[in-house]
Amino acid sequence: MRTGVTVGALALAAAMIGPAVVYTTAHAHVLSTPAQASGTPSPAKAATGGTADTAGTGTERASGTERSGADRADTGRYGMARASVGVANVGRAGVSRTGAGRTATDAAETRAAGAGATEARKVGAGKAVTSKSGTERTGEGNPTPPPVAEPDPLAQGTVVNTVAYGPHVRQRMDVWYQTDELKRPGVFLIHGGWWSSGDKKYMTEISRSYAEQGYVVFNINYRLSTDASWPAQRTDTLDAIATARRHAALWSFDPKNYVIVGFSAGGHLAGAAGTYKSRLPGLRGVVGISPVISPLTAYTEGTDTFDLEKRKLRESAIKLAGGCEPTGKCARVWASMEVPWHASRGDAPMLVVHSEDEFVSPEHGKQLKEHLRQVGVPVTIVTEPGIEHSAPLYRLPGVAERVQQWVAEKLLSSGR
Repeated sequence: MRTGVTVGALALAAAMIGPAVVYTTAHAHVLSTPAQASGTPSPAKAATGGTADTAGTGTERASGTERSGADRADTGRYGMARASVGVANVGRAGVSRTGAGRTATDAAETRAAGAGATEARKVGAGKAVTSKSGTERTGEGNPTPPPVAEPDPLAQGTVVNTVAYGPHVRQRMDVWYQTDELKRPGVFLIHGGWWSSGDKKYMTEISRSYAEQGYVVFNINYRLSTDASWPAQRTDTLDAIATARRHAALWSFDPKNYVIVGFSAGGHLAGAAGTYKSRLPGLRGVVGISPVISPLTAYTEGTDTFDLEKRKLRESAIKLAGGCEPTGKCARVWASMEVPWHASRGDAPMLVVHSEDEFVSPEHGKQLKEHLRQVGVPVTIVTEPGIEHSAPLYRLPGVAERVQQWVAEKLLSSGR
């Protein structure tokens, strides 16, 4: 019997007991339990984090603290433990069936799903013991066995599935969940990238940080402005949430208790979903890290300026609107893109984080707060010194922790 339980982020650690983290890919429109990978994992580097910021999390500032590559994943500032990762090859061609209720996946769909779609990744319970010359062996000539690493906390039963919520190749999301009987709160993550680039794979390390706190994590991709103009991106966000809620039982997810966290352009989508009509069922809060709350403000601030990033953001907003500027027949499209203009009394509370001098100015958060204040919805604004944008802003000391605390207050408060 499945029992609904309200759980605290710290208390959930004791319940996270299971075999390993397994990455699988589901066929388009088919949501299923994951297939267990076979074979012996080979050593590999840790999963890619929220690091390649120029494409993934809306970190478009060339002079920012840009990072890339799996071995650069920032784990210390999120309070995370690094897992030992092995990769088991599950093949590229043909149809694989693993029993009743399991997903049949062919090579074309696997490649389309992306994010390591042709491999099943298993996180082992311990870490490899290495020396300067490579992996240390315990055979002859080495009478003293090497020390055994402590189990990684995330490796105890967390499963990662890539599933489709629509037919387009970009309509995919990674779901991090526990295979137990608890009903866990959810966190939806939305990457940035000028609405025209980026990918969920760059949000892996941030996904991991929330999964380690016991949440079910939905790390979503969406159609870019190169694929479709507005409101396709908002539609995809809403469809991903609806799919997660509809199939909540598959992932031990409480569909009545979740937040949305967006970075840069993804912060715009998070805010747009949070203010769309009346509040989405179960939505407890929205977080924007350097969110482009007002494309009209971006359009204005990107005019007659020497700041290349502000100019690029202006052009990106025009592209999002289908290539037209906010006049004449296009005025309605731009009005639809404005998050503050859709504020209503039933909206969820919001947290907005900006740097004082970043190219997405704090003015975006101020406009949102003013409009939501008028309808009685609380908005918390955090402004950090400097120019850091999106993921580098999130990595500043204390920022991630403050966001996580705010999320916990919304999802784990008693009497909800």
